[in-house]
Amino acid sequence: MNISLTINGQVLSATLEDNAAARDFLGLLPLTLDLEDYASTEKIAQLPKKLSTAGAPAGITPSVGDITYYAPWGNLAIFYKGFGHANGLVKLGRIEGDIQVLRGRGPLNARIEAVGKD
Repeated sequence: MNISLTINGQVLSATLEDNAAARDFLGLLPLTLDLEDYASTEKIAQLPKKLSTAGAPAGITPSVGDITYYAPWGNLAIFYKGFGHANGLVKLGRIEGDIQVLRGRGPLNARIEAVGKD
């Protein structure tokens, strides 16, 4: 499933994984979130509800552009820098293309929507 993220007027395209957490996330869309910077590595935002982690590995090593769910906090985390392995992190999808807008200072308003949802 493809999604779009509109951040500060810039549209980013992403593809979701085929897992329980990503399906739960898709069910929340459309969403408007304020993305806060965390550790100069990722943008995070609280989600309206916890996502399923059924069948998910104990953790992952995220890459630049990864859209993830941090199960212990129940938040969305979008990485704009590489990071080491983190337990409790579940990959939801990946942004395709330039993610420079995520490096912006301060909170970023993001509208996340499904593309071509039936």
